[in-house]
Order: sequence, then structure tokens, then C-alpha cells
Amino acid sequence: MSKKDLENTITQKIKPMLDEAMHRALGITVSEIESDISDKIKRNPLLEVSLDISIGFKKAKEQFKKHYVKQLLEGNFGNITRVAELAELDRRSIHRLVTQFKIDVPKFRQDMLKSSYLRQVAVQNIIEDTLDAYKGVLHPAKLETMYKQIPELSRDIIKELPEQTLTLRESEEEFEKLFLEKALRLHNHNQQETAKAIGLRYETLHRKLKVLKLI
Repeated sequence: MSKKDLENTITQKIKPMLDEAMHRALGITVSEIESDISDKIKRNPLLEVSLDISIGFKKAKEQFKKHYVKQLLEGNFGNITRVAELAELDRRSIHRLVTQFKIDVPKFRQDMLKSSYLRQVAVQNIIEDTLDAYKGVLHPAKLETMYKQIPELSRDIIKELPEQTLTLRESEEEFEKLFLEKALRLHNHNQQETAKAIGLRYETLHRKLKVLKLI
């Protein structure tokens, strides 16, 4: 699955679904909501994770890596070989991460959690979080109608959405970008204050921002 395939799917199939759902529930189509949801879905929905700026950059990144490995294991029924292929790591590295994070692989195999369900929940969370940001400008009753459509809408989106799995390196880069963007916003884009708040040296933060093209 290429980035272009995903872009085409978003434009040709996902956006019309969102437009129809909004028109049905709200009576209007809000382009900002459509764009916000589409942009988040373009990122890997399976890897969506809350960004807790208060715990600092290093601890948050460690938690993210654990989340990444657990999600891949859950979505692939605990198959270490398949997870290693997707993460572009060797099996030994995956085993080390499983041991480091104390992940119960046999439990995943026993539960047989389906990746399609996990992706649906992730997309559902994306839509709900986006709508939450517009509570102050949308009619409460109409917004409630929109919320009720989310489970079915999420299922329909997942049916069309290509499989999308980032490697560990790509995922870490995406995490760093999202984390640092949020941290900068919280500190009015003051790099010195941001570095201090998230436990990084100013020089380290500045270098990361340049690499990630955030400055």
C-alpha cells in the first residue's frame, strides 16, 4: 500500500462518507471537520496514542514503543515473525522488546483480537475526538445525532481503508513529530520553555525540530 493509494482512498471514498454523514446529522457539511478527520486517518490509525506531555519526552516515547509493539502483536495474533516483518526489525529485537515491556504474547494468541476491530476502534476515536473540538459551535442535538452514527461510519471507513502499517522507525518519527508539535503549542512555541518542560536539552530539541522539519 503506497501513500498515493491512501491519498486516493481518502479523497475518493472516505471524504464522501464523512460529507454524507455530516449532511444527514447536521444538515450541513463542515469542511474543517472533514479535513481534521481525514488528516488524522492519513496517519496510521492503528498507532493513534494519547500524547501525555506532562511525563516528558523520553518516558512518553518509551510508552509509545510499548503501545506500538502491543498493537502490532494484537493485530497479528501474536505472530512474532509477522510483527518483525512489519516493524522491519529482526525477530530477536522483537523478542527483546516483548521482554522489556513484559508483554504477554500467549494471551494475545488466546484472545485472537482482530486487527479490523482494533482499526475500527482507532478510527472511531479519531472521529469522536475531532467532534469534541467542535462542541461549542455545533447544535447539541444535531451533534448527538452525529455521535450515534460514528460506530457504523467507522466500520464503513475501515472496509475501504487500505492496510497501513508503519515501521518502528517511521512510527517513532511520527510520534516525535506529534509530541513535539503539541508541546510547542502548549508553550507558545518557546523552544527553551518547551525543552525544559519535556526534559530535553535545548540543543537536542532544536536539532529534532530541524530534522522533523518543524522549524
